[in-house]
Amino acid sequence: MERKISVAPMMGRTDRHCRYFLRGFSARMLLYTEMIAAADLMQGDCAPLLEFDPEEHPVALQLGGCDPQELAAAARLGEQAGYDEINLNCGCPSDRATGGVFGAYLMQRPETVTACVAAMRAAVRVPVTVKMRIGVIEGRGRAAIEASHRFDEAEQAALHRLVGLVRDAGCDAVIVHARKAVLGGLSAQDNREIPPLQYEVVSHLKRAFPDLQVVVNGGLREPGAVLRALDGLDGIMLGREAYHRPMVLARLDALVFGAQPTPANARASGQTFDAIARERAIARMQRYTERQLARGEKLTAVVRHMQGLYAGEPGANEFRRVLSEGARRPGAGAEVLAEAVASAA
Repeated sequence: MERKISVAPMMGRTDRHCRYFLRGFSARMLLYTEMIAAADLMQGDCAPLLEFDPEEHPVALQLGGCDPQELAAAARLGEQAGYDEINLNCGCPSDRATGGVFGAYLMQRPETVTACVAAMRAAVRVPVTVKMRIGVIEGRGRAAIEASHRFDEAEQAALHRLVGLVRDAGCDAVIVHARKAVLGGLSAQDNREIPPLQYEVVSHLKRAFPDLQVVVNGGLREPGAVLRALDGLDGIMLGREAYHRPMVLARLDALVFGAQPTPANARASGQTFDAIARERAIARMQRYTERQLARGEKLTAVVRHMQGLYAGEPGANEFRRVLSEGARRPGAGAEVLAEAVASAA
């Protein structure tokens, strides 16, 4: 499985429309679903939760849960639906996750995580992976935040023990958000910003487990920083940067995989790399939008993920405005995309 570049599972963002849009910037990067609770897949018809377009491949299903047999059954459903990888969420610090005794909370229960991975591994033939933090803290206030800045030998030993256990249980790769999670003391958003990034912890983890694929997540934005992070690791995972500035994926696709957005004759037309990539993305999404509207999908649900297409460009605000307002217009269709592009010119 190619893991050099991947897009993180993001609640409320990486639904199937978002993934289809992002796929247009790179054929080889790995996409992840939003976290889906294993228990939800056990309730009646799970097909709508697992639906994805064949063009999304390679795409991984992220599951949340703490019951080994339930996770095994959910993983089996994911494999049957065609997913290329099943990922266990051991890194989400939100109240929804901790309240359900999964997500980052599971890092405090290494034996439970091991049992879950072993059960999932026995249930499917596709890769099974784990997404985690470098550590977790329970607490509030200054003391908890100060603790999030430290990483001592005991914490390193705990992280290495957990990774060793899941590796031995059949885990194919670990995706490590290079921050601690403060459970109960910080919101999910603050947990993405306040605990400092400690990339050296992830690099040390890879050196300790050279035969295990290790992917780093957290804070990576510019292509140069991504290329540096790839030195010594098996991959990087982008989250909100990819969502809010999707053009970074096209640039990384060219830098990491040597891809080009269009054939040479189109490049010879004098258009910039970004302009060509945007033009291709819009044309692709117009066709997709027409198909989705024909099957009854709401226009707003399809195009809401495209707000960042012109991020950093002079016409970005107008593009977002026309796209958002046009998508809510009664009877509007895929022509809204062309209108938004014209407004950004």
